[in-house]
Amino acid sequence: MVLGRHSRIAALAAAAVLVLTPAAVGCSDDGGGNGGATPGTPSVAAPTPTGPSGPADPAAAEAEVTRNWVAFFDPKTPTEEKVKLLENGDTLQPVLLAMRADPNAQQTSAKVTKVEFTSPTEASVTYDLLVGGTPALTASKGTSVHVDQVWKVSTKTLCALIQLSGDTSVPGC
Repeated sequence: MVLGRHSRIAALAAAAVLVLTPAAVGCSDDGGGNGGATPGTPSVAAPTPTGPSGPADPAAAEAEVTRNWVAFFDPKTPTEEKVKLLENGDTLQPVLLAMRADPNAQQTSAKVTKVEFTSPTEASVTYDLLVGGTPALTASKGTSVHVDQVWKVSTKTLCALIQLSGDTSVPGC
């Protein structure tokens, strides 16, 4: 039983290293953080959340969360668009640029398997991280946040993936 647990941990760590270590190493802090503001919005935004436990239109919000997560982790999505889909995207743009240049990251994508709203502005997201179409991290947990009328991948989700690689010094995390 212990061997299975160690195998899962090794797989998680290997996937994180494969996908994110080159991105994290390529980062530098230029002190140009913007305090969390993000530019623009994707073309489709969910209605403003107004319910006490979730968004006013949960189905539309779930569709946007799913669409934005898939787009964020899609290597074909331009970095400028990824910045808009990530909470504090401007601050973490160096990570996104490094990922764009890394051949391993160019094979990484995500498949959202479940979205649960925990508040009008936050959702728990269960997803599989795929490398070359093969699941590398399955049933992973992350969060999406509703900022500037857009459901975005949370900073803490991206930073947690980076920290799996052992790098805890990425600016913005």
